[in-house]
Amino acid sequence: MQRASSVPAFDFPQETLQAYALNDRMNQFVLEHLDSRAWRAKSPGHKGRTIAAIFAHVHNIRCKWLRLSAPHLKLPARLDRSRCTQKQVRAALAESAGRCSQMLAEALTAHPLTAAPGRVQTFVRDGWARPWPPGVAMFAYMITHDAHHRGQVCMLAHQLGFPLKAGYRLWGWEKLAKECGFQLLASQKTKRPAGTGRLHPRSK
Repeated sequence: MQRASSVPAFDFPQETLQAYALNDRMNQFVLEHLDSRAWRAKSPGHKGRTIAAIFAHVHNIRCKWLRLSAPHLKLPARLDRSRCTQKQVRAALAESAGRCSQMLAEALTAHPLTAAPGRVQTFVRDGWARPWPPGVAMFAYMITHDAHHRGQVCMLAHQLGFPLKAGYRLWGWEKLAKECGFQLLASQKTKRPAGTGRLHPRSK
């Protein structure tokens, strides 16, 4: 009789939803640690969006995806990029992330040929774009859009003289995941692969 594996079965939809939640936690982290003086500060040369406008754009684009791809879900209110506060943006992003997560859940668990009415059967990123079948590309596009603009915010804050002091913590995914309510850590019995430990300085 074959022994059951101690490694938990891979749940692709669940893993994907957790990754999306972690992605939005990074947005919230930036907003939590962003100096308020950088919120509406003009970029060097007075060109491009302000940080407030960038985050408003991220939320509003999510609303567009929901409107075009999952019209049966409640649509969050859009943000006014010229008036929204950091507090308002944090709440709005949390809401749109929740709706997008629901859209992803429906898209990733429904079979294209047997999906029930009202389920997400296609992903439409813009009014001029052709629909995509739901799946990995949809998920990748959504988090890449967030990551692109999150990078813009971090760079712009630095250029304005208000660098994100705790920016390195964006890479502490284990802690961010825990804050989202799940963990990325493997079992303590799992050994670290050879060659991945810290390198010790050579003795002179």
